[in-house]
Amino acid sequence: MNPQNPVFIPGPTNMPEAVRLACHMPTMDHRSPAFADILHPCLDGVRHVLKSESAEIFIFPSTGTGGWEAALSNTLSPGDTVLAARNGVFSHRWIDMCQRHGLDVQVVEVPWGRGIDVAAYEEALRADTGHSIKAVLATHNETATGVKSDIAGVRRALDAAGHPALLLVDGVSSIGSMDFRFDEWGVDVAVTGSQKGFMLPAGLAILGISEKAVRAGATATLPRTYFDTADMSKGYAANAFPYTPPVGLMNGLKMSCGLLLDEGLENVFARHHRMAEGVRRAVDAWGLELCAETPEVYSDSVSAIRTPAGFDATDIVTVAARDYDMAFGVGLGEVAGKVFRIGHLGALTDAMMLSGLGVAEMVMVDLGLDVTLGSGVAAAQDYYRHGNAQQKAAAE
Repeated sequence: MNPQNPVFIPGPTNMPEAVRLACHMPTMDHRSPAFADILHPCLDGVRHVLKSESAEIFIFPSTGTGGWEAALSNTLSPGDTVLAARNGVFSHRWIDMCQRHGLDVQVVEVPWGRGIDVAAYEEALRADTGHSIKAVLATHNETATGVKSDIAGVRRALDAAGHPALLLVDGVSSIGSMDFRFDEWGVDVAVTGSQKGFMLPAGLAILGISEKAVRAGATATLPRTYFDTADMSKGYAANAFPYTPPVGLMNGLKMSCGLLLDEGLENVFARHHRMAEGVRRAVDAWGLELCAETPEVYSDSVSAIRTPAGFDATDIVTVAARDYDMAFGVGLGEVAGKVFRIGHLGALTDAMMLSGLGVAEMVMVDLGLDVTLGSGVAAAQDYYRHGNAQQKAAAE
């Protein structure tokens, strides 16, 4: 793969040069006072990105999957009941993790291509008069299908039912790219990773935890050692980790948070929406459809694009990598071979996005699909021209 070409997978994402250089630092003594100048700006920066005043932030050397495990093990006990929706590969994997940890999962099945069924959540919560459900799981952005769910709606369902369950949210492919409101939505645990909206290499699991969830941790009995937030809190109080921290990655996270906050979160979200909408205009011009069924669930960080019946969508990804040195995402789970995915999150610009759309068009024509060269690119160009003008006018 030509390293000069951007990647269009839904993570890891392209890295800004400043972030890459921040990670590339000399070895330092992580038990020296100098580490505090990396640690605390990371914690404060993430808290701001989550739009929270009070969340406790925890950074583990891991990935989003490790973050899921930390969310469960620090708040729940064996045999606890959790409510979860299955509408894609990643929501399925979190459910599988719960089951392996001995939790009783009440699953709401949702067709792939749709968001969480908030009404079904509220019905289940109202029926749980004994409050046996201890946590509600929600995947904010299902990366496999390009579908976002209404987390504010899930909070309203909890409140309408008068239910005290914790709200645990997978924001791995949304936080830092799409609007996320930890405090306003009443989130108790938010999970993300370094390799998507934060534009870093994989290697950090990042969590925001509410005071309510911290209290739940005092009585939770799922086994935890490496992911123990209590141990991590003690380390933070001494400007340290309970074990060796990933100093270079954290220095990169400090830089990444600074870049996001300097750009302005609303501008970051608007940029992602603009890039995503350009991709959606291209898909329409190609005569194809998204896996996401309706506009209100369209993701602004990844689009899963359906190909005609009988065509193996994986071939698009294979040929793009082999012949054009460009990376797109394959379909996963139930949509494997039925969709290919274009990631449009992280360090991307409109111009970079046009290069990805141009290559996708060439590949589809090479493979015999009824796509006209230039059609999708032209549709995206038309939108990006006007989208940029509108955004600049609004900023002025």
